[in-house]
Amino acid sequence: MKLINLLGNAHQSAVRKPTLSSLESIAHNRSGVAVREFRKNKTLLAQGTPCLFVSYIRAGGIKRSIMTPSGRESVVAILGAGDFIGEESLTDRPVCAASATSITDCSILQIEKSEFMHMLHSEQAVCDQFITYLVMRKDRAEESLMDLQLNSGEKRLARTLLLLAEHVTDGPDAKLPKVSQETLAEMIGTSRSRVNIFMNKFRKLGLIQYDGSIHVDTSRLSRMLRDQ
Repeated sequence: MKLINLLGNAHQSAVRKPTLSSLESIAHNRSGVAVREFRKNKTLLAQGTPCLFVSYIRAGGIKRSIMTPSGRESVVAILGAGDFIGEESLTDRPVCAASATSITDCSILQIEKSEFMHMLHSEQAVCDQFITYLVMRKDRAEESLMDLQLNSGEKRLARTLLLLAEHVTDGPDAKLPKVSQETLAEMIGTSRSRVNIFMNKFRKLGLIQYDGSIHVDTSRLSRMLRDQ
């Protein structure tokens, strides 16, 4: 299996994400801090390159991916508002472990390593919230690995669609960023043919719609997960 699934429990993640508005307030007008806007399909970080910043995602969705030895891209995480990228800059080996690419238009708060380290040491609120985020990310990763081992591919796909929807809308109907069935298969650790079967089933049940894009009825899909 070429994917390490780090998606987490999608229908609970909105509740569990920490609110980091204090970070934005504290970082406002500091040197070494900038708000940057990215259009869809832009590379924010490239695997194997130096990692110089910690970036807080203010809005939008970002995928993290790695290139396998065979040259194939594998998606390892989908991130959204409240998440971070570039934590590798804080380590002794500040190299990007994975690429980060916007899957929607994005806004990020980019913070130089030295400034972020200063805030961690001098601002208790930032330190507390960053630690909370790291613990929650660890929990999501563990839940994902258990999900991969214990739950069906159909249930994992439903959670993945909800996670993608979470990054584009807060309403009951979400139009997802363009994503192929092959990518969805990699994200949940199954084959493209199985994803096609599940997607057709979801469409017949009225959980999703196709019109060139995928529209997800988040309320009904969440309810289906709870009822299973």
